[in-house]
Amino acid sequence: MGESAPRVAVAAHGRFHAFDLARELYRTGNLARLITTYPAFIARRFVPDSASLRTAPALELWRRIHDRVALVPNPDPGLAKVFARFASRMLPDECDLLVGWSAGILEAIASARERGIAVIVERGSTHISHQAEILAEEYREFQLAPPVTSPETIERELAEYQAADAIVTPSHFAAETFVACGIVPTKIHVNPLGVDASRFEAIERPARVRPTILFVGRVGLRKGVPWLLRGFAPLAGRARLCLVGPLEPGVERIMSREPMAEVEVMGPLRGKDLHAAFAQADVFCLPSIEEGFALAILEAMSAGLPVVATEATGCCEAIDDGTEGLVVAGRDAGAVTGALAALVEDTEYRLAMGEAARKRVVREFGWDRYGERALAIYRSVHGAT
Repeated sequence: MGESAPRVAVAAHGRFHAFDLARELYRTGNLARLITTYPAFIARRFVPDSASLRTAPALELWRRIHDRVALVPNPDPGLAKVFARFASRMLPDECDLLVGWSAGILEAIASARERGIAVIVERGSTHISHQAEILAEEYREFQLAPPVTSPETIERELAEYQAADAIVTPSHFAAETFVACGIVPTKIHVNPLGVDASRFEAIERPARVRPTILFVGRVGLRKGVPWLLRGFAPLAGRARLCLVGPLEPGVERIMSREPMAEVEVMGPLRGKDLHAAFAQADVFCLPSIEEGFALAILEAMSAGLPVVATEATGCCEAIDDGTEGLVVAGRDAGAVTGALAALVEDTEYRLAMGEAARKRVVREFGWDRYGERALAIYRSVHGAT
């Protein structure tokens, strides 16, 4: 294939946004094959029968059983290694680029190299060393045992970063952590995620006396929930806060020590229930301390909500501070209070910002635009190898 039309194999040990990428590449005629642990009947919801597909559903079952049965050993990094070997065997004959998710591609890189296939690593978050350091520091602060990433997984990712032709991250914030950890800037590309804005209704929001502030995500330390609770506390009585998402183990003990007046813990919501939560809210807030690019921000913007978020969410890809939302410092309850108060107290400001958020996400962050940006990166990498 010529440089203008690389054939791309997408390999993901899970779903992530790999299926959306595969769909967009198929639409433009650039998908060589989708390789995944998900069963075919799920993958086919994104790519048609005419698209080349290889699946390893037993690996996904292994992961799901571990998530539900405490006595089943953690499948990673073994699962990632098995999948990478599977992906190396499933590379199609006509292929110019292999795009694989971090930790699950290492063993496939050598096979790709032998065949002259360029390799791109997708990393949905910050550099793994940065991530481990930030999370360990935060968990010590709140006296919780930190989530442990196995040394082998860290070694796998570091090896992938070095061996790949390019690394794609979803935000400049995440990309900067790679540079800080020694990766040359020219190797890193940024492609923010997309969203199907048509799934979220642009509704007319009333000028509520007591606005609702919505959080969607894993309720825990990484998403900055303690800082959100502290930042919201001075607004109790003037607003309400709804936390939507699964609770991280141990976070109940932390929340028992934090102010909880006017806070509703709703648990995980899906489908219509989640859409209803967005529709009934007035402001979206996500004060994460570390991630790549929070898809919930694009969903909130699609629903016409102004966003209050930290730079660590990757929000600056979609938000100009003061236009579609407000960007606040991480681990700063006072900054959260100030931003939320500005939106709670000024209805016109809040509604105008929400309208601007909806317009921007529709204009710039559809999955079709994500696919166009991805293909531009792939063409540049293919042309340089």
